[in-house]
Amino acid sequence: MFNRRVSFVAVLTMVLTGAVATAQEKGKWVAIFNGKDLDGWTPKFAGEDLGVNYKDTFRVENGVLKVSYEKYEKFDAKFGHLFWKDRLSNYRIRVEYRFVGNQCPGGPGWAFRNSGVMLHCQDPKTMRKEQDFPVSIEAQLLGGGGTGERPTANVCSPGTHYEQDGKLVTQHCKNSTSKTYHGDQWVTVEIEVHGNRNIKHYVNGELVFDYGRPQLDEGDADAKRLLAAGAPKMIDGGWISLQAESHPVEFRKVEIMQLED
Repeated sequence: MFNRRVSFVAVLTMVLTGAVATAQEKGKWVAIFNGKDLDGWTPKFAGEDLGVNYKDTFRVENGVLKVSYEKYEKFDAKFGHLFWKDRLSNYRIRVEYRFVGNQCPGGPGWAFRNSGVMLHCQDPKTMRKEQDFPVSIEAQLLGGGGTGERPTANVCSPGTHYEQDGKLVTQHCKNSTSKTYHGDQWVTVEIEVHGNRNIKHYVNGELVFDYGRPQLDEGDADAKRLLAAGAPKMIDGGWISLQAESHPVEFRKVEIMQLED
């Protein structure tokens, strides 16, 4: 009887300690890219099944997560997304990225030095095989072309809309107020997400975009499928993913901070 009681107390202590440890994770930065491999991440490419890493596009080399087109002859509209395993709602995500090299032949002009962090994505398991982009809100990452202005941490909205200053925004992409970052310099983008209420984009610590109330676009075919399957119009959470849109890009840090609900 004594041994059983001791065992019960030990197990109960472990459970309670584990619960505390989990709760303490909120408010702390946690690396979700380990610098070694793609553990916890799943790729999805247009025209391919979920989990197929087409032509080894997403890879890890020298501690850096790379979007590489070394094995491509041409892009052939193989838009790709790399999904983190957990659904998120209230959180901060921080990435350090840079664009390198030349765009893959056949990539669209708008995709030059173009990538993104996709927020509130639909479950990747619900994407059509031929679907180019998940229904989501995109924090668009852009690099300068050497001259002119080209801000980063913009907002694009595949299958979605959002509100800004109390008004519904339906245009597909809208620029932030960020500076332009030319060349292969590393840039830090941080995004603070509060469910369906508010989303803020920061570049190198500076607030450049503030919006809220992300919602499904009832006129978009893929959003319509989600609505028909019972998804609520207002989006309060989802998956995150990193994009592959034909230009090589590198991520040396991807971190998440869970926020209080």
